[in-house]
Amino acid sequence: MVTIARYGPPWVHVGRSAAALAASMGIGRFVYTPILPLMTAQAGLSAQGGAALATSNYVGYLIGALAGALPVFRRPSVARASLVVIVLTLATMPLTHSVFLWLALRLIAGFASAVTFVAAVGSALHHLREHPAHLPGWAMGGIGGGIALSGLLVLVLRTIGDWQTAWWCSALLAAVFAAWAWTMHPEPSSESTVDVKRGSSRSFAALFASYSLEGVGYIIAGTFLVAAIDQTSPGWLGSGAWVLVGLAATPSAALWAWLGRRWVKPWLLVVALLVQAIGVALPALLDDTAGALIAAVLFGGTFIGIATLALATGAELRFPRSVALLTAGYSVGQILGPLAAAPLLHNGYRPALLLAAVILVVAALAAGVLAKGRG
Repeated sequence: MVTIARYGPPWVHVGRSAAALAASMGIGRFVYTPILPLMTAQAGLSAQGGAALATSNYVGYLIGALAGALPVFRRPSVARASLVVIVLTLATMPLTHSVFLWLALRLIAGFASAVTFVAAVGSALHHLREHPAHLPGWAMGGIGGGIALSGLLVLVLRTIGDWQTAWWCSALLAAVFAAWAWTMHPEPSSESTVDVKRGSSRSFAALFASYSLEGVGYIIAGTFLVAAIDQTSPGWLGSGAWVLVGLAATPSAALWAWLGRRWVKPWLLVVALLVQAIGVALPALLDDTAGALIAAVLFGGTFIGIATLALATGAELRFPRSVALLTAGYSVGQILGPLAAAPLLHNGYRPALLLAAVILVVAALAAGVLAKGRG
């Protein structure tokens, strides 16, 4: 009751956290995906350069995720500063054609996105602790909302603007969400020391492997999905598919959280990973519009849900600092993904998507080991 009286009712916390995640993740990180084809066509960015920019962002994210665990980075003033940095890095991208400066900007944006992500998720989990589990899921849906709106923005600008306009308009959209999230009150999260259950070390190792591989596979698709569709489809379809990814992602965390209360989470994780693998492989195997749109729904409907299931499973295993360890493995996977895909990009984006699908199948197998061990 104190939380409600001081900071507002539950849905206010959902809105603030969702807005912060929309600005930091949906736009700050992922607007690069629909803008990448524009930069390749108009700014002279090569496919390998595009992979390097993605990797730089993910390195910044890893550093920010580790820093976000420190108390000093959990203050409201730091979260607000991070939101400002995200907007500024988006707005600065069009001011240069230097790949080196782009790398620096995406690195800084990745750091600020991670700090904001930790603050927003911590705020949602703290203030919604005694409320239904689907509420934090809707807060996580802010990522999908940001993806959908920024993807729609870029889709419109493809016909009336250029890559520079896309970055500037994205910065403006992020600023709107940042203003909404300005009064968010992040709270430090703590993991108490507990006795590790027998067998949980092996179970956690399987979960860690699965979630780290998910980081590799999902980020290859998250970076190159639009570009891959653009290579063989009408110009609107790539950005349109990315909008659909965001729309599918928005309710997905709440949906998977609801399913997780009714079925065993590790087996749900296996299903989600296999569904995602199918979605990632479809654009590499099919050239038609239906395949691209189905792929967008399958990918969007799983990548946030997989994070929700994996982190919840880690908590149930009662393994010390499970959230921090899983986030670190996932972040390392995101760094390795574009690096692993880069040698395949000489022949287009399809081989990279097939590699991602294979990695996701392996991730599902690792989750199956966990699920079988948990019964």
